[in-house]
Amino acid sequence: MKIDDKQISYLEDLAHLSLSGGERTRFIDDLQNILDGVSQIIGLNTDGVKECTCPIDSVNVFRNDEKKPSLDRELILKNAPARNEEYFITPKTIE
Repeated sequence: MKIDDKQISYLEDLAHLSLSGGERTRFIDDLQNILDGVSQIIGLNTDGVKECTCPIDSVNVFRNDEKKPSLDRELILKNAPARNEEYFITPKTIE
């Protein structure tokens, strides 16, 4: 595929941009280089290559949920500027 001024004008309209002459030339060259690279990848023979969803092996790093003792609620709440019996009271942030 060859990138031309008509396609760049279309992209300018889509992105609400106005490119100068130098920017337009650089943009055409950059897009053409990207498309050339993609076409090289498309042309690769992948017969016999196993499909994968992720290029690296991933393992589950989650730990099992275990109930553990926590800090004393009263000790924590005694430093609160405003509180009720169980929670911190904070200023309303959403109307």
